Amino acid sequence: MTEPLRNLDIEELVRLDTAHHLHPFTDYKALAAEGGSRIITRAEGVYLYDGHNNKIIDGMAGLWCVNVGYGRDDLAELAMQQMKVLPYYNTFFKTATAPSIELAAKVASKLPANFNHVFFANSGSEANDTQLRMVHHYWQCAGQPEKRFVISRENAYHGSTVAGASLGGMGPMHKQGGKLIPTIHHVMQPYWYKLGGDMTPEEFGLAAAKSLEDKILELGPENVGAFIGEPIQGAGGVIIPPSTYWPEINRICKKYDILLICDEVICGFGRTGNWFGLETFGIEPDLITMAKGLSSGYLPIAATGVSDRVANTIIENGGEFYHGYTYSGHPVACAVALRNIEIMEEEKLVENTRDVAGPHLAKRLAELADHPLVGEVRSVGLIGAIELVKDKKTRERFDPLGKVGTMCRDHFFKRNAIMRACGDTMVLSPPLVITPAEIDALIDVAKECIDATAKDIGVM
Repeated sequence: MTEPLRNLDIEELVRLDTAHHLHPFTDYKALAAEGGSRIITRAEGVYLYDGHNNKIIDGMAGLWCVNVGYGRDDLAELAMQQMKVLPYYNTFFKTATAPSIELAAKVASKLPANFNHVFFANSGSEANDTQLRMVHHYWQCAGQPEKRFVISRENAYHGSTVAGASLGGMGPMHKQGGKLIPTIHHVMQPYWYKLGGDMTPEEFGLAAAKSLEDKILELGPENVGAFIGEPIQGAGGVIIPPSTYWPEINRICKKYDILLICDEVICGFGRTGNWFGLETFGIEPDLITMAKGLSSGYLPIAATGVSDRVANTIIENGGEFYHGYTYSGHPVACAVALRNIEIMEEEKLVENTRDVAGPHLAKRLAELADHPLVGEVRSVGLIGAIELVKDKKTRERFDPLGKVGTMCRDHFFKRNAIMRACGDTMVLSPPLVITPAEIDALIDVAKECIDATAKDIGVM
């Protein structure tokens, strides 16, 4: 077990945190009223430890990212070695480093055969900013600069930069000025449980895909440059599309000559039981967004996979692509990401997710389906969701949405487990190294928390 780096004054850290640290996606007034943050001090495997030495099972792999688990000494040692040799240099000005080259080649080897180029960034948000710039640059090079519209989906999440928030379909973010790019439009999400009504999932999948075609025709195919979608909408509540959805999206994008961007920030690097979600759902993209599992969160890094169609057009056109980041292809981040992928290969984490851990998670989640508070459970690989509803038969939601989910999430906190609430949907995405026994422990806690929530609201 890794020991703390030093003795920590936890109470003083909480005070300083409240006084000086503005957290992402946080109600600062509410956090202060609750007594401040929980301070995480160390981690090992699928467990976190806080400043009071509570052992916490992490059902979210950090933020959907710590695929190889915590406490990997070889990743830490490799980072130190790379820092000693070359801690930083940029990839601007006709320059590269060995780690950035080797990682680009490794990532390309995992992508579909028509993907041979990679552009590095530092986060999924930045990689999706790159996608927007890449789409516009491509169509300019292809002699069709008017194809500037990009279509996304309601309730999608593509980051929190201006471009990322605009691409995403999160209403609360847009109300705070997030949707600032007028050439971005949104269509129906493939959320059968919420929107399907009397349709079968297969019928609804086609209807949801048709909303894309309708929007393309409304805007004019000659004006639409791309469609972006996550294989599974993660932060939207683990929305797993019906089987008919992605094949129809493929057809529509090809019919109208629209670039298809597959946002693999959450699904990529093993989460669905394949290296990428596009394999799981048969998606045929032109551009791919990657982050999170690329380095298992050990260092910030992201990438845009660029198909031969797009890359060759840009390369052959000549001229400079006026885009990039100071830390694009950072040598330490690249070295760690490369070793992270090698660990996944050596330990067969993708295969284990597909054949062992994923099926076991699905089996244990299914046991919750009969609970009076649970409307639906769903999962693919090691990503899953539990819908908490007011009426199982009608799928009626609680009002206000999110209150019950927050109550349930707080019960997890009290029981030293982490599962996230997206509205009233409890979602989980544990490290890929999680064992069946640890899955059992996590789902046992989930049952306790759902029971406690049901008692809170008078259902049990």
